[in-house]
Amino acid sequence: MIRTRLLIIGGGPTGLGAATRAGEHGMDWQLLEAADTPGGLASSFVDEHGFTWDLGGHVQFSHYKTFDRHMDLALGPDGWIEHQRESWIRFKNRWVPYPFQLNLHRLDPADRDRCLAGLQAANGDRPRQNPGKKTGTGPVKLQGVKRGQAPKNMSGQTGTGPEKYVGSIGDRPRNFGEWVLSVFGEGIAELFMNPYNFKVWACPLERMDHHWIGERVAVPEMAQVMRSIRSGEDHKSWGPNATFRFPRHGGTGAVWKAVAAKLPAERCHYGDPVVRIDPVEKIVETRSGLRVRYQELLSTLPLDDLIRLCPGVAPSETAGQLVSSATHIVGVGLWGQAPSELSGKCWMYFPEAHSPYYRVTQFSHYSPNNVPRPGEQWSLMAEISESPHKPVEKETLVADTLRALTEDGLIPDTGAVIGTTHRRLPKGYPTPFLGRDQVVDPVLRAFEKKDIYSRGRFGAWKYEVSNQDHSFAQGYECVERLHQGGGKECEPTLHRPAWVNGRVNE
Repeated sequence: MIRTRLLIIGGGPTGLGAATRAGEHGMDWQLLEAADTPGGLASSFVDEHGFTWDLGGHVQFSHYKTFDRHMDLALGPDGWIEHQRESWIRFKNRWVPYPFQLNLHRLDPADRDRCLAGLQAANGDRPRQNPGKKTGTGPVKLQGVKRGQAPKNMSGQTGTGPEKYVGSIGDRPRNFGEWVLSVFGEGIAELFMNPYNFKVWACPLERMDHHWIGERVAVPEMAQVMRSIRSGEDHKSWGPNATFRFPRHGGTGAVWKAVAAKLPAERCHYGDPVVRIDPVEKIVETRSGLRVRYQELLSTLPLDDLIRLCPGVAPSETAGQLVSSATHIVGVGLWGQAPSELSGKCWMYFPEAHSPYYRVTQFSHYSPNNVPRPGEQWSLMAEISESPHKPVEKETLVADTLRALTEDGLIPDTGAVIGTTHRRLPKGYPTPFLGRDQVVDPVLRAFEKKDIYSRGRFGAWKYEVSNQDHSFAQGYECVERLHQGGGKECEPTLHRPAWVNGRVNE
């Protein structure tokens, strides 16, 4: 049996962030990872044709100087390629810059006027309620900024400020669908926001909360919309990831392999899933029979799995209340070069029903080394969501994706297709379902009473802080809390997501 102060379950960004900080403090720790290699959902793989793929559309942008420093150390100054993001929407055979609501001039006149009328109705002369301070039950108005504008975040882009949310008009929205309608009006809601978000989340919008939105959704200011329509000027640089970087070699997974390589190999155990956790004796057992006794446990397992592995800590029925979607990754390797129409485009959104995917990434644009023969080949990666509300025909999904990519003009010649790859992630996104915090937060507290800290994308089940930088920070900050003997004030990423997303974090 191994004895350690801190046991970390999971070798993805959260677990590696925790191990990194524990090492910096000289703490005694061990790490268990079910897969043969580190990275978790931020891993990469090479298919039979030699093309490199990520498990989703991952890019590197950050809210944390500490994260940036560790990323620089991981790959070195020459290991990254810097990009200016160009994200586009394919809508009725037109390319519309993202965000849709700030580029209505790109639509045909009928759709443009419909969207504008809806926005004007939502932003009309009706008095706006001012619900005062944030209570957690509904949004409050941003203070000190115009509607549709937010304080600068660390990259100089707009985002939410500390503990502030986008304001709403009239009655407080009860769910994400009502929020969309109250902010954007019927035209934008029906043409883009509703169909696109259902394709992303695979969840009806009326079953989702809206407090996660923060910097993720651009809320338009009417004057800005009107200026854009009059001038025909595109708005392309909105958002926290207007610039990003990507590994020169090996995909996103190369980053986390490099981070893990800096850790003592004897403390990291790969290819050995956890099968039992005894929260009373504080013993974890793996499939191989390895037993580890811990003082404190940091788990990055999906929270519903942790509940089932630790019966009696949290009500068993809460595991079934947690909502998530699966993600299908379909990669297409091609001969030649990307068509000129796709030049510079990083990722593209698809709200219309004929396309099974919600997002397509020109993956070879991120790095030429994502293809085996740079300059002679290129690649596209499509993402498709799945849930009981949105089933997927798995047997025909690749063929359906190729058909839609051709219809959407992304593949001019199907004869150029070298090969395809298909991966299904049973858990792709943690859904911000209605009542999420009322379900999740008591469960997290119950485990903490047993010295078990559930953190990470699915460990804490909070989408708004589940990017790579957030996940690394959750592990890093949790270890800082344990080292200091402090409380939740040591973990702002988990407990104050709007605050960390609206500032430069040291």
